[in-house]
Amino acid sequence: MGLKKIVLDVLKPIREPTLVTLAKNLSRVSGVKEVSIVVSEMDVETVTLVITINGNNIDYDEVENTLRELGVALHSVDEVVFESEVAGGTEEVEEG
Repeated sequence: MGLKKIVLDVLKPIREPTLVTLAKNLSRVSGVKEVSIVVSEMDVETVTLVITINGNNIDYDEVENTLRELGVALHSVDEVVFESEVAGGTEEVEEG
């Protein structure tokens, strides 16, 4: 239950962290079952990424902290899926 999916638009330095390192660290966040990262834009110094995180009761604060610790800037939260504990309560909210 709780937070099931987050789609994030982020900016990372061109060299570090690698996409694999970023995915591994995000996969260790409480509640995360799957991390998908797509490069949407590159320039000389930075890479813009779309990160999709799926799971059950994902700890969003821990996601933000993990990104910050790796030097990745969060631009926007583009999609959120939250399942309430009340029967039949899956809600999808889009931002951005």
